[in-house]
Amino acid sequence: MEGGLVIEGFVALYIFMLAAFTGYEVISKVPVILHTPLMSGSNFVHGIVVVGAMVALGHAEGWVEQTLGFIAVFLGAGNAVGGYAVTERMLEMFKSSRGGK
Repeated sequence: MEGGLVIEGFVALYIFMLAAFTGYEVISKVPVILHTPLMSGSNFVHGIVVVGAMVALGHAEGWVEQTLGFIAVFLGAGNAVGGYAVTERMLEMFKSSRGGK
């Protein structure tokens, strides 16, 4: 591999474990009032994942790679759309019931 950074074995496992622990600690300390903006931010990240899956699908050569790429795009898009639907429902809970919508 020319000029690329390759992370292997225990280093990759260590980074994954560190990221999982840090993510858990950060999310568990978020106040309830900030969950809706946090969900909106995570929806943005899901959109980036969909773009990455589309790029990977564009570079797929064999039918196995194309199938996995299609599944990744499909599930990623469903995840992003579902996240926005949940965020919209959460925002509806904060609207006043007095005076209509």
